[in-house]
Amino acid sequence: MGVFRNYSLRFRMMMLFCIIVSVLLASSYFVIYSIFVGDAARQLDRRLVDTANPIVADLAANPSEEDVFTFDLANQYLELADRNGRILQYSKNLAAHHLPFATADLNSDVPAFRTLEDNTLGRLRITTIPFQVGRTTLFLLLAVPTRDTDEMIANFRRMLLALFPLSLAVTAIISAWYVGKSLRPVVGLTEHAVQLTQSLTNPSKGSAPAPLPISNPHDELGRLSSMINVLFLQVNSALAQLRQFVSDASHELRTPLAILRGEAELVLSQPRAPEEYQSALRVIDSELIKLSRIVEGLFTLSMADAGQLRLARDPLHLDEVLEEACEMAVPLARVKSIAIERKVEADIPYEGDEVFLRQLFLIFLDNAIKYSPQQTTISVGLERNNGRVRIAFTDQGIGIPHEHLPHIYERFYRAAGPETSEARSGGLGLSIAQAIVRAQSGTIECKTQPGSGSIFTIILPTNWNSVQQVLSNS
Repeated sequence: MGVFRNYSLRFRMMMLFCIIVSVLLASSYFVIYSIFVGDAARQLDRRLVDTANPIVADLAANPSEEDVFTFDLANQYLELADRNGRILQYSKNLAAHHLPFATADLNSDVPAFRTLEDNTLGRLRITTIPFQVGRTTLFLLLAVPTRDTDEMIANFRRMLLALFPLSLAVTAIISAWYVGKSLRPVVGLTEHAVQLTQSLTNPSKGSAPAPLPISNPHDELGRLSSMINVLFLQVNSALAQLRQFVSDASHELRTPLAILRGEAELVLSQPRAPEEYQSALRVIDSELIKLSRIVEGLFTLSMADAGQLRLARDPLHLDEVLEEACEMAVPLARVKSIAIERKVEADIPYEGDEVFLRQLFLIFLDNAIKYSPQQTTISVGLERNNGRVRIAFTDQGIGIPHEHLPHIYERFYRAAGPETSEARSGGLGLSIAQAIVRAQSGTIECKTQPGSGSIFTIILPTNWNSVQQVLSNS
């Protein structure tokens, strides 16, 4: 098929189909023709035998009779010969002409059949039948012209030769239709991919194309179309999320960078008093802390997205890590006269990453403090239950409207509040918390009542080794 390498797949498939079918047709026609020729020859031999048997019986019973040789039968020639090849009698229509025969047939004890050419009579089919008259063996030679049989075979051969190109033409038409129909989903996939590429590279030109129609979801092309539809949706969704993420990240970074630039320009515009330099540096330091948190959060999330967020498996006591996180959050809570109430079960062994666990707890404590009004209480609970540990953070804050709940783990998404913990973490706090919990095969539950507060519950498996083994096997 290297000859057709530069042609389209449709043309190559059609040509391959036609070549295979032509070989099969030629082989089938040859077999049919051979069977037909053999059957025609057998029918002619059977007719010769059926004609000769009564004559042989009559001659064997009355060898002296010559009546059978006096008939002038059209297209039937008779001769009676002995074993030496001497002609004893012959039919009237032969006159003095003798039938051509093979000497070997006069030495056989069974009927023999031959096709011989005679200059006068033409092509003949001759049967030589031996029979006994007393102790003498005689041979009846019966010949008939083969022109009727030859003409029938020639007509059949011409019919096959005419049918062969017609069959190829019909095969080519059917194969072109079927191959075109079979490749139609592939053409659709190609066009769909082009449209999707254009919509992804130039989103301003229009939305993503509609999913491919699937005529037969059970065949290979149908399953391929289904998978391509899913792939296109995932790619489109991922790129939309990436665009949104870049847009949100640039928006989040713009504010601290603008503040840093403004403070630097203000300080450099003219000589300042030491107190003014200190004030500007404090603002710059605060904004640099925000930028550092945003960059660190983005790095953590990028590692989680790539599946490379590897947590250490150090033996520790989860209650101690939680107590340490609460102590770190006390100064922030004291500013708003918020009390942190702890109901922590002691001596809970665990295998995990102390740094990430502390960061996880601080994210929820920071959220609770920033969402809660002054002079309220934040409850922190830790308990074991059925092979799992539950860490609950309960605040008395403003709560989260229910329409925002599906989005609170999205990056840079703010549910409420002018100065929330999400602002402190660059809008990445809950996203980072979810990534850390998922890396430990845990879950996060949120129960909230607008105006009354929220409860965030972290559920972690205690059989961490078994979880890691399951994850590695999967």
